[in-house]
Amino acid sequence: MEVRTVRKVSAYRGQPAKNQVCIYWLAGRCNRNPCRFMHRESPPPQSKQPQSAPPDDIHRKQSSKSTWKNPNHNFPRSGIVSTNEGGSFKSTSNQSTPQKVLDDTGRKISHMDRKMVNSEQKGLTTERSSVQKAQPKQCKYWLTGNCVQGEKCKDLHSWFSGSGFTMLAKLEGHSKAITGVTLPSGFDKLYSGGKDRFIRAWDCNSGQCVGSLSLDGEVGCLIAEGPWVLVGLPNTVKAWNLQSQAEFSVGGPVGLVNCIVIDNDMIFAGVEDGTILVWKWHPGTNIPEPAAMLKEHNGAVCSLIIGANRLYSASRDCTIKVWDLQNFQCVHTLRGHTRDVTSVLCWDIYLLSASLDNTLKVWSATENGTLEVVYEVKEDYGVNALCGIYDAENKPILLCSYKDNTVRLYDLPSFSERGRIFSKHDVQVIQVGSHGLFFTGDATGEISVWRLLEDPCATAS
Repeated sequence: MEVRTVRKVSAYRGQPAKNQVCIYWLAGRCNRNPCRFMHRESPPPQSKQPQSAPPDDIHRKQSSKSTWKNPNHNFPRSGIVSTNEGGSFKSTSNQSTPQKVLDDTGRKISHMDRKMVNSEQKGLTTERSSVQKAQPKQCKYWLTGNCVQGEKCKDLHSWFSGSGFTMLAKLEGHSKAITGVTLPSGFDKLYSGGKDRFIRAWDCNSGQCVGSLSLDGEVGCLIAEGPWVLVGLPNTVKAWNLQSQAEFSVGGPVGLVNCIVIDNDMIFAGVEDGTILVWKWHPGTNIPEPAAMLKEHNGAVCSLIIGANRLYSASRDCTIKVWDLQNFQCVHTLRGHTRDVTSVLCWDIYLLSASLDNTLKVWSATENGTLEVVYEVKEDYGVNALCGIYDAENKPILLCSYKDNTVRLYDLPSFSERGRIFSKHDVQVIQVGSHGLFFTGDATGEISVWRLLEDPCATAS
């Protein structure tokens, strides 16, 4: 793997940064005494909103448990749903049964457009060995049940390698690629959608499919927000309320809806024709009404993410657009990828982007408010999707799926590889649940359920 810092942003000429963690201390090589940055891993709670930031960049207040936000959100459908609480996935290994799945996904991180960033804080850790340790490979003969070498085989007879996580279950039922997975808060059912035009409900206690719903077209995306489930379909977005059984559908898209994101009372949908449609909930009818149509992309919109009062959209036209949510104007166009940009994700003060050009780029704000690449990870394969999760020690992990049918788990900010997940085909959907649960869905229609272990150093077989 090639990892390189593309450029370093000049230092901000202002007051010493407060409540910011020293990245050199994190890397174990800070030699300053005293150091103007904190030597601890998380700032005090009151430091989330920098007092000196300009008004436009004051971040919206988040809940006490905010989460990573993945552009590939997922939503299910009612009619195939029960509202029983307390579901849990049972482990297929010797690991203990995970905690019950009840609440939302971790913590939302949206600190993106902070302009007051010192160059020392912006530079991600780059102390990686230039020669990476060779990663184990999965035995392709074991995958098909035809390996004759048994324990003498030099390749892995396993669905994953690494430490700190384990597989709980494999869910088989879809006949085509998975395009959405979601575990709504307060429900004991996992929902999945795919190109086979079905939404399926899975019981979290047994891992069995307990219901399915046939749709008029393939599912482009599936996300959940509270009791609501939204599904992106060709030319339509449909929604169901899992509690009241209310439903609605909104038209307007031209082509398949690839991604949906919700911000307060607004719904954003990225469409195959390159447009982003915006609806706003009407307080009287409780049904969304058209609010805007954003047309700047020349290719299909693949991914949407919101952070710091900005909407970020990734497209097959190789660009990322930055939109002001107050006036719906495009304020920046980020060019740097040479092929489809498949996924965008906000982490801390950074924007992460993945592309089929085999790169994962890290963007950060400069003094004049623009975003520039400050870090890049280059592999031999294109990248399908990004998602973030925190381990038991509250350390961030990046989940990144590649076209070689693997998902890599990277520790941040070092980008050191914690482990790999193997699949029959490339994973196109990664979604985080609660209590360390996360899910992967591949192009064969198979869903895998994973859980981070309480001891990050523990190795699961």
